[in-house]
Amino acid sequence: MQKLYDAVIIGAGPAGVSCAIWLKRLGFEPLLLEASDQVGGLSARNPFYDLWTPTLSGRTGIDIARDMASQLEASGAEVWLNSSVKTVVKNAECPSQNQTQARPSFVVSVQHEGRLIDIDARTVVVATGVKPRQLQPGASASWPDVIIGPGEQIMQQDFAGKYVALLGGGDNAFENYEFAKTNGAKQAHIYARSIRAQKQFVSRVSASDVHIGPYLVDPTTKTVNGSAYDLLIVLYGWEAQANFATHLALEHNAKGFIATEHDTAQTSQVGVYAIGEVAQRMHPCIVTAFADGVVAAKAIEARLADS
Repeated sequence: MQKLYDAVIIGAGPAGVSCAIWLKRLGFEPLLLEASDQVGGLSARNPFYDLWTPTLSGRTGIDIARDMASQLEASGAEVWLNSSVKTVVKNAECPSQNQTQARPSFVVSVQHEGRLIDIDARTVVVATGVKPRQLQPGASASWPDVIIGPGEQIMQQDFAGKYVALLGGGDNAFENYEFAKTNGAKQAHIYARSIRAQKQFVSRVSASDVHIGPYLVDPTTKTVNGSAYDLLIVLYGWEAQANFATHLALEHNAKGFIATEHDTAQTSQVGVYAIGEVAQRMHPCIVTAFADGVVAAKAIEARLADS
């Protein structure tokens, strides 16, 4: 007989890991699915020190991801890495034991160890986080020397003597401007339709290197407003990634993130929860992601206790 999991959690970033650990220690059987080969989400590719979390002094994102993997293993929660979820669909309604309320179950189809496997779940938790917004909406093309999004690919870039354009007005654009200049860029310019970055970051950038207002980008020639660059870095922020949940018809908020109930993290589909940056329920950071995992775990505990 195929195993029925109390919760299938999709995404092993901070929110998903927190939820899995809590559910396991509360006495439930969660399964944590992760498309990549490691636990930690964006933290696993973040070499910067965490300067914001009081208990993480001297720890980089990579260090924190290792700690998450260690705690996850200690909890005994089941984890499948290199396992990409293809679809999640609602199964037949399953009556509760007291016959007073229906409890939906779900089938999660996942590519695991070379084959497509259907997993039965009493609840589903979407914790797949975000992906960088593309240079052009809906685009999937890539161009030489055009980097989309922050992270490891920027850390590994050789900036020596290069002319660099950073597109975007958020914290990432201003932080990576400083990184590029520190690592030898001959010239760096920020192009932003508006400035959303913190004042402390903006104050460290020369005003003459910031261009505010509409601009035209040609990624094939690496030009911005007609000026040629060696490297373009596109930092337009983030968008939710949960294409596998299309069949669930989850409601989204005005910013395009999955809408949830404040107190439970439940989505518009009963029995499906969304946590972490895919839902943007709170200001996105590792602490709020951990907290989101706890909120969903406790909501699932209360729900399953009634079934």
